[in-house]
Amino acid sequence: MDRVRQQLTDLDAAAVRENRERIEAEMMRACRRAGRDPGGVELLAAIKYVAVEGLEALAGAGVSLVGENRAQDLVAKHDRYGERFTWDFIGHLQSNKVRQVLPRVRLIHSLDSLSVVREIQQRAEIPSNVLLQVNIGEEASKYGIIPGEVNRFLEEADRFSMVNFTGLMTMPPLVADPEKSRPAFAALREMAEKLTREWQGRYRFTQLSMGTSNDYTVAVEEGATIIRVGSILYN
Repeated sequence: MDRVRQQLTDLDAAAVRENRERIEAEMMRACRRAGRDPGGVELLAAIKYVAVEGLEALAGAGVSLVGENRAQDLVAKHDRYGERFTWDFIGHLQSNKVRQVLPRVRLIHSLDSLSVVREIQQRAEIPSNVLLQVNIGEEASKYGIIPGEVNRFLEEADRFSMVNFTGLMTMPPLVADPEKSRPAFAALREMAEKLTREWQGRYRFTQLSMGTSNDYTVAVEEGATIIRVGSILYN
């Protein structure tokens, strides 16, 4: 199914630009409702289902930050478009893919294993910024560290100087009503604030990657600094 859906090759730059501007306007309104600075939230275009050719329209639409889920697709897309975008990795990362991902991205959103921590330590030339993926709903079907294990995980990862945690990422339980995701987003924000106090001088958990096409305005109201949108940007 994924490969069938990844056929967005004929995107219209003008339509994507219109969607981007609408999303950014809604982000700004959400920031105002929450008393936040709109400049503190980034819009990331999730490009898992955008073929290499389709990225030309994103560049033409003024999209600057993109996130890829698959290491092999990141390589292909980055090798073609390189500096035209800022690149993040947002999919599940396996240790054997670190060597492909690490030199191409500014941020890994989805770190959730010590094997990946060790691989980054071995391969990074400078400290790599990462987000700890938290399975906030403790769902068996999802990746991420469950809340009760976060501190233990960080204590073990702290031995590795080339891994710099700058925040948290989550994907809350899937719900039809975006408001039902609010408690999960609020819980992640509160966790980040607590971790920042506890790890003062080592890590600052100031980045929160949360909110997608269905619930990004709620996520912004609850403190998201990066929202990951796909379908509403392309349709």
